[in-house]
Amino acid sequence: MDRRDFLKAAAAAGLGLAFAGDMAGAPGIRNRRAAAGEAPARPDAPADIVAVRNGEPEAMFDLGIAAMGGIGRFVKPGQTVTLKVNVSWDVRPELAGNTHPGLVDRVVRRCLEAGASRVYVVDHNIENGQRCYQTSGIGDAARSAGAMIAPAEAERYYQSVPVAGKILTGAKVHETILGADVLVSLPVLKHHGGAGMSGSLKNFMGAVWDRRYYHRNNLQQCIADFFAVRKPDLNIVDAYRVITQNGPRGGSAADVAVMKMQILSTDIVAADAAGARLFGRSPDSFGHVKIAHEMGFGEIDPSRLVARRITA
Repeated sequence: MDRRDFLKAAAAAGLGLAFAGDMAGAPGIRNRRAAAGEAPARPDAPADIVAVRNGEPEAMFDLGIAAMGGIGRFVKPGQTVTLKVNVSWDVRPELAGNTHPGLVDRVVRRCLEAGASRVYVVDHNIENGQRCYQTSGIGDAARSAGAMIAPAEAERYYQSVPVAGKILTGAKVHETILGADVLVSLPVLKHHGGAGMSGSLKNFMGAVWDRRYYHRNNLQQCIADFFAVRKPDLNIVDAYRVITQNGPRGGSAADVAVMKMQILSTDIVAADAAGARLFGRSPDSFGHVKIAHEMGFGEIDPSRLVARRITA
């Protein structure tokens, strides 16, 4: 999908969320209990999924996390936090191959303000890790905010664990993913040549040592299987800039659409289902999203969750 078609699809999808249609007015709310015929939650109940648009990444995060009950809902004093970011590529921020550095900075700071004892930033880089962190701006952002960048370039940083998946039955997973008290997925939304879309589910291919196994053994199923190990506590999908074609690396400004959006959710499948709408596609047209829902890892219909949309 080229940038023009992507922007048309995103405009047609409103905020890119399946629940947007019945959310007239700001901030807007859809309640899963009301949808199920049960007593609705209070209007001020923390949201399960939030879409924010028309702001800078830092401000959108602050608005979104407030609607979810604040960072203290997720991070308690003394806990360790791992941020699983996208920083696989040696490309500049404006090319959207990696998570926005400003968003990384803000999330780290908010976690530490909530009392986190330590915040790790991690990804199993595809290109040279040192250059990826430098060129993307994530290295400076993470360190200046007070995070530790976890080394991930050697197999010794990964621990073997069983996986109760259909194809993925074992994996070597990064130690900071397994050991975190709080796990936060912080991907950038983008086109992916193999998976179709890269969002929060696909983000965790960067948590394992042997990504090639996925590509050799049903990529879509393996992406979903991973979450038998662990699901993130919070998903923050960066859609400030989105690679619409030639992903996941991109490399040209012609591949990038500036969306100025962000999706936050406790539900990893719902977060990606919302992201799928930006591509003008049904969430179940992406195999790994459909499979993850069928395996019970999340809700594919965000309208069934407590949902809010916010314009910054």
